[in-house]
Amino acid sequence: MKDLKNQNNPMENIDDWEDNLKERYPDPDATVKEKEEFRNYVDSERLETVKEFYRINHLYQTYDFVCSKEEEFLKFDKKELSLWEAVDFLNTLIDDSDPDIDLDQLQHLLQTSEAIRADGHPDWFILTGFIHDLGKVLCLFGEPQWAVVGDTFPVGCKFSDKIVYPEFFSENPDTTNPKYNTKFGVYSPNCGLDNVKMSWGHDEYLYQIMKNYLPDPALYMIRYHSFYSQHRENDYAHLMNEKDVEMFEWVKLFNPYDLYTKAPVKPDVKKLMPYYKELVSKYLPEKLNF
Repeated sequence: MKDLKNQNNPMENIDDWEDNLKERYPDPDATVKEKEEFRNYVDSERLETVKEFYRINHLYQTYDFVCSKEEEFLKFDKKELSLWEAVDFLNTLIDDSDPDIDLDQLQHLLQTSEAIRADGHPDWFILTGFIHDLGKVLCLFGEPQWAVVGDTFPVGCKFSDKIVYPEFFSENPDTTNPKYNTKFGVYSPNCGLDNVKMSWGHDEYLYQIMKNYLPDPALYMIRYHSFYSQHRENDYAHLMNEKDVEMFEWVKLFNPYDLYTKAPVKPDVKKLMPYYKELVSKYLPEKLNF
C-alpha cells in the first residue's frame, strides 16, 4: 500500500473544513449580518483549498485504507493520557490564521458544551459537546488532515452523490471495484450502521475510545456528527436499522451546537473547570489509551 502520510496537506489549518461546513449548511436561525461583518468563506482561494482537501480525501478513503487505519490506531498504543492531558495535547492545534476568533481548542469545546448546558440537556450530552473533537489528536500522531477531518461516509459500497464533491470519487479505486461499487456493496439491506465501515477520521477514532463509557445517544453524536450525507441528506437510510433511525434524532439535535456556537467571547475557563472536572470524573476513567 502507498505511504500516504507523505501526501501534501491541502489545508493550512484544521478549521478550513468547519468554515466550509458553515457555508454549506448556514444557520437557519442566524440574524442577517452585513457582508463586512463576517469572514468571506467563499473566496476562490479558500474554495480551492477545500476542493483540494476533498480531492485527496475522496481518492484515498477506500475500504482497504479504513481497515489499515483501524489496524494501526485501534490498538490504542500511541499515548496514555488523562482527558485533561488530551485537551492540552489538542491545544497545540490552535488556529492562528482565523481573523474572526482567537480561541484555542479548549475554548471552542467549552463554547459547544456550555450552549448545550444552557439549554438544559442531560450531563452526558454536555460532556459529549465538550469532548466531541478530541479525536483530532490524530493530527498530532502524524496523520494528514484529510484522514482526520472532513465529511464522513460509508466505504465498501457505492459512494452517494450527496457527499460533498462526489465527482472526486471517480479516481477512487473502489468506484470501479464490483465488490464495492453497488448500492449495498459488502453490506445487506438495513444491516445497521454498527456493521458499516465509515471513512477514517476523528469521529470514528474517538467513538472507539469512548464506546465503553457513554450512553448510546452520546456515542452516535460522536461517531456520526460528520456524516452529513445521512443526517442532512438522508441518503443512506437503506443501511440503517431501527436503532440507527432513533439515535440519529440525537445526532441532528447535536449538529447545530457543533456548527453554530463559535463566538468571540472567551469562556471563563477557571470558573468552569470545577464543573467539568466533576463531570469528566463521573463518566471517564483517570487515564485513557489513545
